[in-house]
Amino acid sequence: MSNIIYIEYTFRLNPVHPVSDILIAELGEAGFESFVEEEEGVLAYIQKECWSPDILNPIQILSNDAFHIEYRFKEIEQQNWNATWESNFEPIQIGNQCVVRAPFHERPNVRFDIVIMPKMSFGTGHHETTHMMLQHILDNDFDNKSVLDMGSGTGVLAILAAMKGAKAIDAIDIDHWCYLNAKENVLRNNASQIKVYEGDADLIEAKKYDIILANINRNILVRDIPIYANAMNKDGMLFLSGFYESDIAIISTNCEKVGLKLQKKLKKSDWVSIKYVFS
Repeated sequence: MSNIIYIEYTFRLNPVHPVSDILIAELGEAGFESFVEEEEGVLAYIQKECWSPDILNPIQILSNDAFHIEYRFKEIEQQNWNATWESNFEPIQIGNQCVVRAPFHERPNVRFDIVIMPKMSFGTGHHETTHMMLQHILDNDFDNKSVLDMGSGTGVLAILAAMKGAKAIDAIDIDHWCYLNAKENVLRNNASQIKVYEGDADLIEAKKYDIILANINRNILVRDIPIYANAMNKDGMLFLSGFYESDIAIISTNCEKVGLKLQKKLKKSDWVSIKYVFS
């Protein structure tokens, strides 16, 4: 089978934050599949068959004079991307209990050994938000719980939830590549209680969960918080990340409107992750 050809955009941003969040949200709506946040900006990927020379025309932030944004683009083959991941992906350790590694890394002596081949999916544990979400899972009781991993990326959060004893887990991502990659990683970690779906929050309309994990950008979280609350059992827990400390006010205001109370905050660099409880 021939390799999928992607178009890679390199965006250099000034300031980087909060421009990167807004840019990623707008690019996602335009059809871009995957993103990598860098110190000076963002890498964004779209399949060549979905690309056109005017793909950036609807991206409003590019015409905002308050920000300085430069970009360039090139073709990149899927196999080159995967080779890059393999050469750069180092194991990540969370506390003394959990390691996230690739199949080619040596097996560690820890309780939770998560094996991930990330490919083009988000969520290896390297990013601050994923790291904090993994810490939340380690710190809380998942035994016999029903769990939703919304915006599941590689499936790493769902896999740790399974290792922590969750009885039934739905992992959902709107990105087709993430959907395929999460299915691979679920099999790789023998996490049979995880079901992987391609789609958005509409898929949970008739479902109920004890715990919901959502590591997504702020705008999507604000939009979907009422959907999460409607899908939560009494005394359920909601863990959110993908936003900055300055965004806590708007996130918490929307959570409080639907009966979710802030219980704990983690912070790493400028990023935060928050635990809310539903009553």
